Amino acid sequence: MDLATRIAAGQGGFVLFALTPPRQSTPAERLPEIARATVERLDHLDLDGLILYDIDDESSRNPAERPFPFSPTVDPSTYRAEHFGSWRTPVIVYRAVGKYQPEGLRTWIAEQDPRSTLTVMVGAASSGATPPLSLADAQALRAEANPDLLLGGVAIPERHRRRENEHLRLIAKQEAGCRFFVTQVVYDVNAAKNLVSDYRYACEERGTAPVPIVFTFSVCGSMKTLEFLRWLGVDVPRWIENDLRHATNPLRASLEQSAATAAELVEFCRRLDVPFGLNVESVSIRREEIEASVELAARLGAQLRVSPDAR
Repeated sequence: MDLATRIAAGQGGFVLFALTPPRQSTPAERLPEIARATVERLDHLDLDGLILYDIDDESSRNPAERPFPFSPTVDPSTYRAEHFGSWRTPVIVYRAVGKYQPEGLRTWIAEQDPRSTLTVMVGAASSGATPPLSLADAQALRAEANPDLLLGGVAIPERHRRRENEHLRLIAKQEAGCRFFVTQVVYDVNAAKNLVSDYRYACEERGTAPVPIVFTFSVCGSMKTLEFLRWLGVDVPRWIENDLRHATNPLRASLEQSAATAAELVEFCRRLDVPFGLNVESVSIRREEIEASVELAARLGAQLRVSPDAR
């Protein structure tokens, strides 16, 4: 089954690869070249789908100085339509809904083919923001304009560790139409397992079937990248930071750590009978980090394919 069919059936066991479109400042003539190189780099992987992120300025969420300056990127839907026509699997297009006017988002939703496009809608970066469109409004637009378009939501294990209610937020999003969830980058495996466990048993109490949770992993080749992950709200346990800081090859150490975390979460989800997916995120422009992300995706894909009981 393809990705959309699996998710619609509440089944997991798939591997995705996530990208950020090029910066808006990139010369237009370079965009086809960048997309072509990306397709060639990923073509040999047995991927079930692609994710294209929609980047928004998150300075309102975190007043600390951003380790890497914010730079607007090409709209992911435009980038996909104009430069990824040869891509063979479904694409999950993120929508940072606070950036859009209601009619513009409604038009985009109505135009999407549910067989090849899925979407993850992301709310405002800060609760103090007053965007023209709320997440709840955007979810209602999807239900009205294109109910067959599979809707996903964001899951944040770190928020669950702090507030212990992320599982209830997932259920509320599920009731609003979400058929799958994608986490931010996972480094704290215990936070992720706590969220999965609480979500699983809260669903059982309500007589609701859990939907696939897609765990995101990313390699980290430098302390600057680690600092940026923390700025984004990712919790990196001290022991992992120590391993990376003192490793002869931090990038290789990060890859091995991510693969081990993924294996632990796969086993845990199978034991709890929670459908899952694995996603490798590549947002760096450094060639060695891009290549390590591709290697990680290949390893995670092979890990899933060898087991016939992948959920």
